[in-house]
Amino acid sequence: DIQKRIPLSELSEAWFLQNLRDAGKRLTDVGKRVLDGALGVALAFLLLVITPLVAVAIWLDDNGSLTYPQRRVGKNGRVFSIVKFRTMKRGAEGNGAQFAMPQDPRVTRVGHFLRRTRIDELPQVWNVLRGDMSFVGPRPERPEFVSELTEAMPFYPVRHLVKPGLTGWAQINFPYANSLPTNLKKLQYDLFYLKHRSLLLDLTILLRTLKVVLRGGGS
Repeated sequence: DIQKRIPLSELSEAWFLQNLRDAGKRLTDVGKRVLDGALGVALAFLLLVITPLVAVAIWLDDNGSLTYPQRRVGKNGRVFSIVKFRTMKRGAEGNGAQFAMPQDPRVTRVGHFLRRTRIDELPQVWNVLRGDMSFVGPRPERPEFVSELTEAMPFYPVRHLVKPGLTGWAQINFPYANSLPTNLKKLQYDLFYLKHRSLLLDLTILLRTLKVVLRGGGS
């Protein structure tokens, strides 16, 4: 835990039974729902205000669609749809889904700004208000990648014990995971969050995410 992650060498059936029980987290879950609702309503108004500006910027830069829908895996393995402001060039995934990467050549000029400020993720506020997601939790992954990652690491679906988040412990402590080895490392941070999740930890993650947004330090 000193490393803010759970080394995979520590994992065993006993570890999962001792550290991933929901019984002691009921108050935390109630508090998260209240926080999600209040913050979600506030950010929904912000989304309505900035969407026309983002639409104009994307159209002038790439003359393409405003949003990009994706399927993601949520709590208990349920697949749901999210919408992001489009940051990639048209036809960027013509050859199928690919892991995101630092300095991704598929990203447009406006897309780089939207990613640095995390504005591209803002439409997912509607997923939070619908109950698909929380503001804090493991980032939801695409079904294509979940199948591949689960085959490589059978305990990967443990991430799906809680709602996925707009931001999370892995996001503020680890860069983009764009391969199986880096996703294995990222999972260690998700396990740390699952073990220690609390309202205090969620607020810490939100404040550190806000700091990243204000500095334009997103990827």
